[in-house]
Amino acid sequence: MALALAGLSACGGAQVPAPPPPPPSTAAPAVDAGATDAAPISSATGAEAAAPVAKCPDGMVHVVKDFCTKVERTCLQSTYDKPNHLHICRRFKQAPPKCIGQHEKLDFCIDRYEYPNKKGAHPPVMIDWYTAAGLCAAEGKRLCYESEWTAACEGPKDLPFPAGYERTKKICNIDNRWIKPSLAKIYSEKPAVRDPELKRLDESVPSGGKPECVSGYGVYDMTGNFDEWTLADHDRPKEHAVFAALKGGAWGHVRNACRPVTTSHYPTFSYYFVSTRCCKDPASMKPFSPDAAAAK
Repeated sequence: MALALAGLSACGGAQVPAPPPPPPSTAAPAVDAGATDAAPISSATGAEAAAPVAKCPDGMVHVVKDFCTKVERTCLQSTYDKPNHLHICRRFKQAPPKCIGQHEKLDFCIDRYEYPNKKGAHPPVMIDWYTAAGLCAAEGKRLCYESEWTAACEGPKDLPFPAGYERTKKICNIDNRWIKPSLAKIYSEKPAVRDPELKRLDESVPSGGKPECVSGYGVYDMTGNFDEWTLADHDRPKEHAVFAALKGGAWGHVRNACRPVTTSHYPTFSYYFVSTRCCKDPASMKPFSPDAAAAK
């Protein structure tokens, strides 16, 4: 499979706007169980303007959810991964999680597939957080917030994995064998040196290539395949990532579940399995106004 190399960069140079503020709370229902692709936003005027306006662009899923910021689950089977120093739960108890955090009303649009949001595509790799944000901004979108990504992954039923309670390679592209990379080659500025090494390391599947690896909202490849840059819900001054966060894990034996997050890498970090996907505020959501918020 040919490896898509568009957007390759050890440090992104795209002009990126300041991170958007957290999405405002809404009075929307807790679950939008019928989330599907919406029609393109209409630009009609006059009598046609009275027609319903799609909340999300074509190819994006509308998610409305009562999200819990921190939950407890019962793990029934786990393994310890020595190289990564991780306890990985392979099977959870089939029961709703206990909310031990705060409830937040989320209302957002999210790409159905990893960037560039096309079924069968190969996302760009070796992109840092700034480049990922720039790619989304160029399409009139933004990076997903950490909580939005998690909500879309867990679906309306609050599952620990997109498709259920058990971790399995049969459903998502995870638990592939580790191939030792040549760091000198993957960070080389010479395509003739870099690209063959990226191809050798690539264990991904095309976007949507695992049809069962889909959340209850219809969002694909949220765990495994590629690690995805997101915007942290809050700054973590003691972590390298500070305002960035990586979600989903990649194709290896790592934190491939909806809740875990990696914050140990700087926003300038890029790697051969790191990519992204984009989010957007719904058309009906009023833009955030600092002046209006301060007046309340």
